[in-house]
Amino acid sequence: QVQLVESGGGLVQPGNSLRLSCAPSGITLDDSAIGWFRQAPGKEREGVACFRYADNKTSYADSILGRFTISRDNAKNTLDLQINNLQADDTAVYYCAAHRAVVKLNVYCANPKNWNYWGKGTLVTVSS
Repeated sequence: QVQLVESGGGLVQPGNSLRLSCAPSGITLDDSAIGWFRQAPGKEREGVACFRYADNKTSYADSILGRFTISRDNAKNTLDLQINNLQADDTAVYYCAAHRAVVKLNVYCANPKNWNYWGKGTLVTVSS
């Protein structure tokens, strides 16, 4: 059974940083990809950053403007999302998702409907 557990969300002030973690289990990571997505109130879910384990390939949404970094932590067995210079527009529930055998990572990252397995999300609120 595939499980994905997100952590690290919370209330942060604009300009600060946050690190989210996704802990996957029940899935063979060597042939899988994990993506981070977010859904703001009243908006559709959108892809933020994705990672393919076989070759450490990453893909980022153009909208995040280089403030986000996705990375694997082998010691903790997590896939992390570092978010710098948080803005009010970053307020959203952040989800991680997994899928096997992702060939075109950028294409998959752009469409949440491509992903089979989802975590329950972690809320990030950016407010002063």
